[in-house]
Amino acid sequence: MSDIRISKIGKPDILQTSDGRLTLSVPIQIKRRSGRKLVTLPNGKIAKDQPWGASTTPLQLALARGHRWLAMLEAGEVKSLKEIAAREGVDNSYVSRMVNLTMLAPDIVAAILDDTLPDNILLFDLAVDPPALWEEQRERVKRVLTP
Repeated sequence: MSDIRISKIGKPDILQTSDGRLTLSVPIQIKRRSGRKLVTLPNGKIAKDQPWGASTTPLQLALARGHRWLAMLEAGEVKSLKEIAAREGVDNSYVSRMVNLTMLAPDIVAAILDDTLPDNILLFDLAVDPPALWEEQRERVKRVLTP
């Protein structure tokens, strides 16, 4: 059976006991970032696929809301974005900005879902008056990334 013990960060180590069992010592740190716990490896990189860090990011939540609200509109469940805003108790412009996210380029959407979009890309950068052409959207993202 596996046993996890937390001790001070050290060097990786493998110990073999006389009965053939192996003990693997992997130095990691657990840090909090944006309210999530992340495993930091000895080289300073963040470990991917962390089950306890699987909470949705604000961008992912906004994207999901936009798609849900667009689906409600397309299905005839509501007649306008204004009606969605009234139902949800939010501002009309907020609903409009979230629906704008449904028109993003597939690679930008994938980066949002994979949480690989750089931290300096804000919801505002993507949702407010996005260009209709995907290439122009990519250029806008690049401009935000370039200081």
